[in-house]
Amino acid sequence: MSKIIALVDDDRNILTSVSMALENEGFKVQTYLDGESAYIGITRTPPDLAVIDIKMPRMNGEELLKKLRKKTDIPIIFLTSKDEEVDELLGLKLGADDFVKKSGGFSIKVLIERIKVQFRKRDQNAPISKNTIQHGKLILDPEQLECHWDSQALPDKLTTTEFQIVYELAKRPGVIKERSHLMTIAYRENNDIEDRTIDSHVKRIRKKFKKIDKDFSAIETRYGSGYRWNVG
Repeated sequence: MSKIIALVDDDRNILTSVSMALENEGFKVQTYLDGESAYIGITRTPPDLAVIDIKMPRMNGEELLKKLRKKTDIPIIFLTSKDEEVDELLGLKLGADDFVKKSGGFSIKVLIERIKVQFRKRDQNAPISKNTIQHGKLILDPEQLECHWDSQALPDKLTTTEFQIVYELAKRPGVIKERSHLMTIAYRENNDIEDRTIDSHVKRIRKKFKKIDKDFSAIETRYGSGYRWNVG
């Protein structure tokens, strides 16, 4: 079955050109000109992935991302322009999985490759479904990308990137994983992401666990090194 991509941008030329390219790759495309209509459409007919421009009328990309993350864990890729480096980091903090820059000539080929990367990341979890991780209160199911803590599903599901970070830490409790290593796990084919992005992801992960356990402390920061899953 063809994957469905939601494309959200107020530039009709981009909607048309990107939609045609995606359809040529075998994807089905839902298009939206603003964040408000996108939110309604995406929640009513969920796609497999969303590509969202940051600067839009009637609910910008960041607002749309915040609202969508309360409803879905689908991969979300931000489109950013040359003066939006701060927005890139903010977007990743809010739960975006990746971003593609429009500056210097927007490359539809790059966007398509980033979309395929997100789908490969999800598919790569399927073969290790028998390797469900269980440590204390934690249960991780790689096939379903499901995370349970103390017999409860997290109210806000982990995104694909967040799940991979937790999985990498939890599969070897007590072992310190450097930021650079976690970057390689979470962003195998994107060299534009900075190390500090991992800190933002970990902050969001902790917040999600603390919604059901205010004393959650399983992810330990090792300053100057990285993170580890606390065996205690």
